[in-house]
Amino acid sequence: MRSVQRSMCAGMLGLQAVTLFLAGLVMTGLTDAGFITAVSIGLGLAAACVVAAGLLRYRAGFWLGWLIQAVSIGLGFVVTMMFFLGVLLAALWVGAYVLGSRLDRERAERAVLEEQWAADHPADQG
Repeated sequence: MRSVQRSMCAGMLGLQAVTLFLAGLVMTGLTDAGFITAVSIGLGLAAACVVAAGLLRYRAGFWLGWLIQAVSIGLGFVVTMMFFLGVLLAALWVGAYVLGSRLDRERAERAVLEEQWAADHPADQG
């Protein structure tokens, strides 16, 4: 069974990839960074989100996800609006991480209870 936490965090990283790419485009008009530099930063951060989403089957994927949250907030020093968006996206990431973990734990507990019930009630199956 696929982990709910992985699914929720991967969805958040997908949303964040789009946001960070668009932040790179916004940097072209709001900063002195050149077009190539700003778009490269946006594409690089979006690619990091995609890589992190792909690595979520390992702990390293979650660590990379946390690092992306910090970088997103830190991007506020370049584009001020990213302070707000970075905190908002980080809050959504925390929610996905915590809620997904809790749902996975509850799903595992339910599976154990269902197995115990099935073992105690063999005549009811079938």
